[in-house]
Amino acid sequence: MIVRLAYGEGTLPVDLPDDRTTVIEPRHQPGLPDERQAVWDALDHPIEAPPLRQWIRSGMRLCILFTDITRATPNHRLIPWLLEYLSFVPPEQITLLNQTGTHRPNTRAELERMLTPEVVARYRVVNHECENEADLVYLGDLPNGTPLWINRHAVEADLRIVTGFIEPHFFAGFSGGPKGIMPGVAGLRTIMGNHGARNIGHPNATFGILDGNPIWEEIRDAALRVGPSFLLNVTLNEKREITGVFAGDLIRAHRVGCDFVKSSAMYRCTEPFDVVVTTNSGYPLDLNLYQGVKGMSAGARILKPGGTLILAAECREGVPSGSPLDRLLRRVRRPEEILQLLATPGFEQPEQWQAQIQALVQQRGRVLLYSSLPDDIVRAAHLEPCHDIAAAVREALRQAPAGARVAALPQGPLSIPYIEATN
Repeated sequence: MIVRLAYGEGTLPVDLPDDRTTVIEPRHQPGLPDERQAVWDALDHPIEAPPLRQWIRSGMRLCILFTDITRATPNHRLIPWLLEYLSFVPPEQITLLNQTGTHRPNTRAELERMLTPEVVARYRVVNHECENEADLVYLGDLPNGTPLWINRHAVEADLRIVTGFIEPHFFAGFSGGPKGIMPGVAGLRTIMGNHGARNIGHPNATFGILDGNPIWEEIRDAALRVGPSFLLNVTLNEKREITGVFAGDLIRAHRVGCDFVKSSAMYRCTEPFDVVVTTNSGYPLDLNLYQGVKGMSAGARILKPGGTLILAAECREGVPSGSPLDRLLRRVRRPEEILQLLATPGFEQPEQWQAQIQALVQQRGRVLLYSSLPDDIVRAAHLEPCHDIAAAVREALRQAPAGARVAALPQGPLSIPYIEATN
Protein backbone atom coordinates (compact mmCIF):
# COMPACT_ATOMS: atom_id res chain seq x y z
CA MET A 1 0.00 0.00 0.00
CA ILE A 2 1.08 3.60 -0.56
CA VAL A 3 1.00 5.56 2.68
CA ARG A 4 1.39 9.33 2.40
CA LEU A 5 3.42 10.63 5.32
CA ALA A 6 3.09 14.28 6.34
CA TYR A 7 6.49 15.75 5.53
CA GLY A 8 7.50 19.40 5.24
CA GLU A 9 4.81 21.31 3.36
CA GLY A 10 3.67 18.23 1.45
CA THR A 11 3.50 14.47 1.77
CA LEU A 12 5.98 11.67 1.29
CA PRO A 13 4.55 8.56 -0.46
CA VAL A 14 5.95 5.34 0.98
CA ASP A 15 5.23 1.80 -0.25
CA LEU A 16 4.55 -0.44 2.77
CA PRO A 17 3.49 -4.12 2.80
CA ASP A 18 -0.32 -4.09 2.83
CA ASP A 19 -0.61 -7.53 4.40
CA ARG A 20 1.10 -6.51 7.62
CA THR A 21 0.74 -2.71 7.94
CA THR A 22 -1.69 -0.90 10.22
CA VAL A 23 -2.22 2.81 9.44
CA ILE A 24 -2.95 4.90 12.52
CA GLU A 25 -4.23 8.44 12.05
CA PRO A 26 -6.80 10.76 13.60
CA ARG A 27 -10.43 10.09 12.74
CA HIS A 28 -11.36 12.71 10.19
CA GLN A 29 -13.26 15.71 11.54
CA PRO A 30 -14.86 18.00 8.94
CA GLY A 31 -13.82 21.62 8.84
CA LEU A 32 -16.35 24.17 10.06
CA PRO A 33 -18.38 25.68 7.20
CA ASP A 34 -17.81 29.27 8.41
CA GLU A 35 -14.70 29.47 10.57
CA ARG A 36 -14.88 33.23 11.23
CA GLN A 37 -18.49 33.04 12.38
CA ALA A 38 -17.71 30.05 14.57
CA VAL A 39 -14.94 32.05 16.29
CA TRP A 40 -17.21 35.04 16.85
CA ASP A 41 -20.02 32.81 18.15
CA ALA A 42 -17.59 31.19 20.60
CA LEU A 43 -16.45 34.61 21.83
CA ASP A 44 -20.09 35.62 22.38
CA HIS A 45 -21.10 32.29 23.95
CA PRO A 46 -18.00 31.04 25.78
CA ILE A 47 -17.66 27.99 28.01
CA GLU A 48 -18.30 28.75 31.71
CA ALA A 49 -17.44 32.43 31.30
CA PRO A 50 -19.15 35.72 30.33
CA PRO A 51 -18.95 36.84 26.67
CA LEU A 52 -15.57 38.36 25.88
CA ARG A 53 -17.08 41.84 25.34
CA GLN A 54 -18.26 41.82 28.95
CA TRP A 55 -14.71 41.31 30.23
CA ILE A 56 -13.47 44.54 28.70
CA ARG A 57 -13.77 47.98 30.33
CA SER A 58 -12.75 51.39 29.06
CA GLY A 59 -8.98 51.96 29.15
CA MET A 60 -8.21 48.29 29.78
CA ARG A 61 -4.85 46.95 28.59
CA LEU A 62 -5.16 43.67 26.68
CA CYS A 63 -2.43 41.14 25.93
CA ILE A 64 -3.17 38.62 23.18
CA LEU A 65 -0.84 35.62 23.43
CA PHE A 66 -0.32 33.79 20.13
CA THR A 67 1.67 30.67 19.22
CA ASP A 68 5.04 30.90 17.47
CA ILE A 69 6.11 29.64 14.05
CA THR A 70 6.65 26.05 15.25
CA ARG A 71 2.92 25.59 15.85
CA ALA A 72 0.16 24.92 13.33
CA THR A 73 -2.31 27.43 14.76
CA PRO A 74 -3.91 29.34 11.85
CA ASN A 75 -2.84 32.66 13.36
CA HIS A 76 -3.23 34.43 10.01
CA ARG A 77 -6.97 33.75 10.26
CA LEU A 78 -7.60 33.56 13.98
CA ILE A 79 -5.81 36.73 15.11
CA PRO A 80 -7.34 39.09 12.49
CA TRP A 81 -10.82 37.72 13.32
CA LEU A 82 -10.19 38.27 17.03
CA LEU A 83 -8.93 41.81 16.45
CA GLU A 84 -11.92 42.54 14.24
CA TYR A 85 -14.15 41.41 17.10
CA LEU A 86 -12.19 43.74 19.40
CA SER A 87 -12.36 46.69 17.00
CA PHE A 88 -13.90 48.84 19.75
CA VAL A 89 -10.59 48.63 21.67
CA PRO A 90 -7.96 51.21 20.55
CA PRO A 91 -4.90 49.47 19.02
CA GLU A 92 -2.56 51.19 21.47
CA GLN A 93 -4.24 49.29 24.32
CA ILE A 94 -3.47 45.89 22.74
CA THR A 95 -0.15 44.02 22.77
CA LEU A 96 0.34 40.81 20.82
CA LEU A 97 2.84 38.57 22.63
CA ASN A 98 4.50 35.64 20.85
CA GLN A 99 4.52 32.42 22.91
CA THR A 100 8.07 31.40 22.05
CA GLY A 101 8.78 29.48 25.27
CA THR A 102 12.49 28.63 24.91
CA HIS A 103 12.39 28.89 21.10
CA ARG A 104 14.08 31.60 19.07
CA PRO A 105 12.29 34.90 18.41
CA ASN A 106 10.46 35.10 15.09
CA THR A 107 11.61 37.62 12.49
CA ARG A 108 9.40 40.46 11.30
CA ALA A 109 8.91 38.67 7.98
CA GLU A 110 7.83 35.52 9.83
CA LEU A 111 5.47 37.52 12.03
CA GLU A 112 3.93 39.11 8.95
CA ARG A 113 3.33 35.65 7.45
CA MET A 114 1.90 34.41 10.75
CA LEU A 115 -0.30 37.39 11.62
CA THR A 116 -0.62 39.24 8.28
CA PRO A 117 1.34 42.43 7.43
CA GLU A 118 -1.68 44.56 8.36
CA VAL A 119 -1.75 43.28 11.94
CA VAL A 120 2.01 43.69 12.41
CA ALA A 121 1.86 47.25 11.04
CA ARG A 122 -1.08 48.34 13.21
CA TYR A 123 -0.40 46.67 16.56
CA ARG A 124 2.52 46.26 18.92
CA VAL A 125 3.87 42.74 18.41
CA VAL A 126 6.46 41.43 20.88
CA ASN A 127 8.54 38.24 20.90
CA HIS A 128 8.80 36.64 24.32
CA GLU A 129 12.45 36.00 25.25
CA CYS A 130 12.76 33.60 28.17
CA GLU A 131 16.25 34.77 29.18
CA ASN A 132 15.55 38.52 29.03
CA GLU A 133 15.14 39.18 32.75
CA ALA A 134 14.22 42.83 32.13
CA ASP A 135 10.98 41.61 30.54
CA LEU A 136 10.10 39.12 33.30
CA VAL A 137 8.12 39.57 36.52
CA TYR A 138 8.59 37.28 39.55
CA LEU A 139 5.28 35.99 40.94
CA GLY A 140 6.60 33.89 43.81
CA ASP A 141 7.38 30.20 43.98
CA LEU A 142 5.05 27.40 42.93
CA PRO A 143 4.24 24.66 45.50
CA ASN A 144 7.16 22.44 44.47
CA GLY A 145 9.62 25.34 44.74
CA THR A 146 9.75 26.35 41.05
CA PRO A 147 10.20 30.15 40.81
CA LEU A 148 7.45 31.66 38.66
CA TRP A 149 8.72 34.24 36.18
CA ILE A 150 6.30 35.49 33.51
CA ASN A 151 6.65 38.05 30.72
CA ARG A 152 5.75 41.49 32.03
CA HIS A 153 3.49 42.28 29.04
CA ALA A 154 1.27 39.39 30.12
CA VAL A 155 1.48 40.18 33.85
CA GLU A 156 0.85 43.93 33.54
CA ALA A 157 -2.14 43.55 31.23
CA ASP A 158 -5.62 43.82 32.73
CA LEU A 159 -6.75 40.85 30.67
CA ARG A 160 -4.92 38.10 28.81
CA ILE A 161 -6.49 36.43 25.77
CA VAL A 162 -4.66 33.15 25.28
CA THR A 163 -4.92 31.75 21.76
CA GLY A 164 -3.61 28.52 20.27
CA PHE A 165 -4.66 25.06 19.17
CA ILE A 166 -5.18 21.81 21.00
CA GLU A 167 -3.36 18.62 20.04
CA PRO A 168 -1.96 15.68 22.00
CA HIS A 169 1.30 16.60 23.76
CA PHE A 170 4.02 14.11 24.57
CA PHE A 171 4.59 15.15 28.19
CA ALA A 172 1.96 17.80 29.04
CA GLY A 173 -1.03 15.68 27.97
CA PHE A 174 -2.41 18.22 25.51
CA SER A 175 -1.17 21.49 24.05
CA GLY A 176 -3.15 24.73 24.27
CA GLY A 177 -4.92 26.13 27.31
CA PRO A 178 -2.64 27.25 30.15
CA LYS A 179 0.45 26.18 28.17
CA GLY A 180 0.08 29.49 26.34
CA ILE A 181 1.20 31.19 29.55
CA MET A 182 3.61 28.61 30.93
CA PRO A 183 5.87 27.69 29.20
CA GLY A 184 4.63 29.98 26.41
CA VAL A 185 5.68 33.27 28.01
CA ALA A 186 7.56 32.03 31.11
CA GLY A 187 11.15 32.63 32.14
CA LEU A 188 13.81 30.00 31.49
CA ARG A 189 14.20 29.15 35.19
CA THR A 190 10.49 28.47 35.44
CA ILE A 191 10.48 26.27 32.36
CA MET A 192 13.55 24.38 33.56
CA GLY A 193 11.86 23.65 36.88
CA ASN A 194 8.69 22.43 35.22
CA HIS A 195 10.49 20.38 32.53
CA GLY A 196 13.02 18.86 34.93
CA ALA A 197 14.16 15.24 34.62
CA ARG A 198 11.99 14.05 37.51
CA ASN A 199 8.78 15.47 36.01
CA ILE A 200 9.63 14.29 32.49
CA GLY A 201 10.21 10.79 33.85
CA HIS A 202 6.87 10.63 35.67
CA PRO A 203 4.58 7.90 34.26
CA ASN A 204 1.67 10.36 33.92
CA ALA A 205 3.73 12.91 31.97
CA THR A 206 2.57 11.66 28.61
CA PHE A 207 0.07 12.03 25.79
CA GLY A 208 -3.57 12.44 26.76
CA ILE A 209 -3.20 12.72 30.56
CA LEU A 210 -3.91 15.93 32.47
CA ASP A 211 -5.04 14.87 35.96
CA GLY A 212 -2.14 13.47 37.92
CA ASN A 213 0.36 14.79 35.38
CA PRO A 214 2.82 16.88 37.45
CA ILE A 215 3.88 18.93 34.44
CA TRP A 216 0.37 19.95 33.42
CA GLU A 217 -0.83 20.54 36.99
CA GLU A 218 2.03 22.96 37.62
CA ILE A 219 1.37 24.65 34.25
CA ARG A 220 -2.26 25.12 35.34
CA ASP A 221 -1.31 26.55 38.73
CA ALA A 222 1.20 28.95 37.18
CA ALA A 223 -1.28 30.25 34.60
CA LEU A 224 -3.99 30.86 37.17
CA ARG A 225 -1.63 32.87 39.37
CA VAL A 226 -1.03 35.44 36.60
CA GLY A 227 -4.59 36.81 36.70
CA PRO A 228 -7.78 36.79 34.61
CA SER A 229 -7.31 35.07 31.26
CA PHE A 230 -9.78 34.28 28.48
CA LEU A 231 -9.12 31.26 26.26
CA LEU A 232 -9.51 31.10 22.49
CA ASN A 233 -8.31 27.69 21.29
CA VAL A 234 -9.13 25.77 18.14
CA THR A 235 -8.78 22.20 16.93
CA LEU A 236 -7.63 21.30 13.42
CA ASN A 237 -7.92 18.44 10.96
CA GLU A 238 -5.23 17.08 8.63
CA LYS A 239 -5.99 19.90 6.14
CA ARG A 240 -5.41 22.52 8.88
CA GLU A 241 -9.11 23.39 8.75
CA ILE A 242 -10.69 24.48 12.03
CA THR A 243 -12.90 21.69 13.40
CA GLY A 244 -13.85 23.23 16.75
CA VAL A 245 -13.56 26.50 18.67
CA PHE A 246 -13.16 26.44 22.45
CA ALA A 247 -13.42 29.82 24.15
CA GLY A 248 -14.04 30.97 27.70
CA ASP A 249 -12.62 29.85 31.04
CA LEU A 250 -8.91 29.09 30.66
CA ILE A 251 -9.10 25.65 32.28
CA ARG A 252 -12.67 24.50 31.67
CA ALA A 253 -12.85 25.49 28.00
CA HIS A 254 -9.49 23.81 27.43
CA ARG A 255 -10.76 20.62 29.06
CA VAL A 256 -13.76 20.53 26.71
CA GLY A 257 -11.39 20.94 23.77
CA CYS A 258 -9.12 18.16 25.05
CA ASP A 259 -12.10 15.79 25.32
CA PHE A 260 -13.00 16.65 21.71
CA VAL A 261 -9.44 15.90 20.54
CA LYS A 262 -9.25 12.71 22.57
CA SER A 263 -12.36 11.35 20.87
CA SER A 264 -10.73 11.63 17.44
CA ALA A 265 -7.05 11.07 18.24
CA MET A 266 -7.00 8.02 20.54
CA TYR A 267 -6.28 4.71 18.76
CA ARG A 268 -6.27 1.40 20.62
CA CYS A 269 -3.77 -1.27 19.59
CA THR A 270 -3.95 -4.76 21.02
CA GLU A 271 -0.21 -5.42 20.83
CA PRO A 272 3.01 -3.58 19.96
CA PHE A 273 4.59 -3.50 16.50
CA ASP A 274 8.03 -4.63 15.33
CA VAL A 275 8.41 -1.58 13.04
CA VAL A 276 6.82 1.85 13.48
CA VAL A 277 6.98 4.59 10.84
CA THR A 278 6.02 7.99 12.21
CA THR A 279 6.19 11.70 11.38
CA ASN A 280 5.97 15.04 13.15
CA SER A 281 2.79 15.91 11.18
CA GLY A 282 4.66 18.00 8.63
CA TYR A 283 5.32 21.75 8.50
CA PRO A 284 5.59 23.69 10.76
CA LEU A 285 5.87 20.98 13.40
CA ASP A 286 8.77 19.25 11.63
CA LEU A 287 10.88 22.40 11.25
CA ASN A 288 13.67 20.93 13.38
CA LEU A 289 14.77 17.82 15.24
CA TYR A 290 13.92 19.44 18.58
CA GLN A 291 10.25 19.28 17.59
CA GLY A 292 10.70 15.91 15.89
CA VAL A 293 11.14 14.17 19.23
CA LYS A 294 7.36 14.47 19.62
CA GLY A 295 6.66 12.23 16.64
CA MET A 296 9.37 9.87 17.82
CA SER A 297 7.69 9.66 21.23
CA ALA A 298 4.26 9.01 19.71
CA GLY A 299 5.54 6.08 17.69
CA ALA A 300 7.51 4.61 20.59
CA ARG A 301 4.30 4.07 22.57
CA ILE A 302 3.48 1.06 20.39
CA LEU A 303 7.00 -0.12 19.49
CA LYS A 304 7.97 -3.63 20.53
CA PRO A 305 11.13 -3.66 22.69
CA GLY A 306 14.08 -4.07 20.36
CA GLY A 307 12.02 -2.93 17.38
CA THR A 308 12.77 -0.33 14.73
CA LEU A 309 11.28 3.17 14.65
CA ILE A 310 11.62 5.40 11.57
CA LEU A 311 10.85 9.11 11.89
CA ALA A 312 10.17 11.22 8.79
CA ALA A 313 10.74 14.88 9.67
CA GLU A 314 12.09 17.44 7.23
CA CYS A 315 14.11 19.45 9.82
CA ARG A 316 14.76 22.34 7.44
CA GLU A 317 16.12 24.35 10.41
CA GLY A 318 18.46 21.58 11.55
CA VAL A 319 18.56 20.44 15.17
CA PRO A 320 18.83 23.57 15.23
CA SER A 321 22.60 23.90 14.96
CA GLY A 322 24.23 25.33 18.07
CA SER A 323 21.03 25.03 20.10
CA PRO A 324 21.17 23.70 23.69
CA LEU A 325 19.81 20.37 22.42
CA ASP A 326 22.47 20.19 19.71
CA ARG A 327 25.23 20.93 22.22
CA LEU A 328 23.92 18.39 24.71
CA LEU A 329 23.66 15.60 22.11
CA ARG A 330 27.19 16.32 20.88
CA ARG A 331 28.51 16.24 24.45
CA VAL A 332 27.92 12.49 24.79
CA ARG A 333 29.00 9.43 22.82
CA ARG A 334 25.83 7.37 23.33
CA PRO A 335 22.20 8.21 24.15
CA GLU A 336 22.32 6.42 27.50
CA GLU A 337 24.94 8.94 28.66
CA ILE A 338 22.22 11.60 28.47
CA LEU A 339 20.30 9.79 31.19
CA GLN A 340 23.46 9.45 33.27
CA LEU A 341 24.09 13.19 32.99
CA LEU A 342 20.53 14.00 34.04
CA ALA A 343 20.94 11.78 37.10
CA THR A 344 24.00 13.81 38.17
CA PRO A 345 23.13 16.09 41.11
CA GLY A 346 23.09 19.73 40.03
CA PHE A 347 23.14 19.03 36.27
CA GLU A 348 20.70 21.20 34.37
CA GLN A 349 20.61 22.48 30.80
CA PRO A 350 17.93 24.06 28.61
CA GLU A 351 16.19 21.63 26.26
CA GLN A 352 17.42 18.63 28.23
CA TRP A 353 13.84 17.32 28.21
CA GLN A 354 13.95 16.60 24.48
CA ALA A 355 17.27 14.75 24.81
CA GLN A 356 15.88 12.79 27.78
CA ILE A 357 12.82 11.65 25.85
CA GLN A 358 14.90 10.75 22.80
CA ALA A 359 17.22 8.67 24.99
CA LEU A 360 14.26 6.89 26.60
CA VAL A 361 12.87 6.07 23.15
CA GLN A 362 16.26 4.72 22.10
CA GLN A 363 16.31 2.47 25.13
CA ARG A 364 13.26 0.81 23.61
CA GLY A 365 14.54 0.30 20.09
CA ARG A 366 16.55 1.42 17.10
CA VAL A 367 15.68 4.88 15.69
CA LEU A 368 16.23 5.98 12.08
CA LEU A 369 15.65 9.49 10.71
CA TYR A 370 14.52 10.39 7.19
CA SER A 371 15.11 14.14 6.81
CA SER A 372 16.86 16.85 4.83
CA LEU A 373 19.78 16.81 7.26
CA PRO A 374 23.27 15.67 6.20
CA ASP A 375 24.22 12.23 7.49
CA ASP A 376 26.91 13.60 9.80
CA ILE A 377 24.38 15.85 11.56
CA VAL A 378 22.01 12.91 12.01
CA ARG A 379 24.76 10.72 13.44
CA ALA A 380 25.89 13.53 15.76
CA ALA A 381 22.35 13.41 17.18
CA HIS A 382 22.86 9.63 17.77
CA LEU A 383 20.30 8.66 15.12
CA GLU A 384 20.72 6.50 12.02
CA PRO A 385 20.28 8.26 8.64
CA CYS A 386 17.56 6.78 6.43
CA HIS A 387 17.32 7.60 2.72
CA ASP A 388 14.64 5.11 1.68
CA ILE A 389 11.89 4.39 4.21
CA ALA A 390 10.33 1.51 2.25
CA ALA A 391 13.71 -0.22 1.93
CA ALA A 392 14.45 0.33 5.63
CA VAL A 393 11.10 -1.22 6.55
CA ARG A 394 11.76 -4.26 4.33
CA GLU A 395 15.19 -4.74 5.92
CA ALA A 396 13.80 -4.42 9.45
CA LEU A 397 11.11 -6.98 8.66
CA ARG A 398 13.69 -9.33 7.17
CA GLN A 399 15.58 -9.29 10.47
CA ALA A 400 12.46 -9.52 12.64
CA PRO A 401 10.70 -12.76 13.68
CA ALA A 402 8.13 -14.32 11.38
CA GLY A 403 4.81 -12.50 11.43
CA ALA A 404 6.38 -9.15 12.23
CA ARG A 405 4.00 -6.20 11.85
CA VAL A 406 4.31 -2.53 10.83
CA ALA A 407 2.47 0.54 12.11
CA ALA A 408 2.41 3.83 10.22
CA LEU A 409 1.46 7.17 11.81
CA PRO A 410 1.17 9.55 8.82
CA GLN A 411 0.24 12.46 11.10
CA GLY A 412 2.62 11.52 13.92
CA PRO A 413 1.73 13.06 17.29
CA LEU A 414 -1.72 14.12 16.12
CA SER A 415 -2.56 10.47 16.83
CA ILE A 416 -2.34 8.90 20.30
CA PRO A 417 -1.80 5.16 19.89
CA TYR A 418 -1.88 3.05 23.03
CA ILE A 419 -1.68 -0.60 23.94
CA GLU A 420 -4.74 -2.25 25.47
CA ALA A 421 -5.14 -5.99 25.16
CA THR A 422 -8.56 -7.47 24.43
CA ASN A 423 -10.25 -9.42 27.22
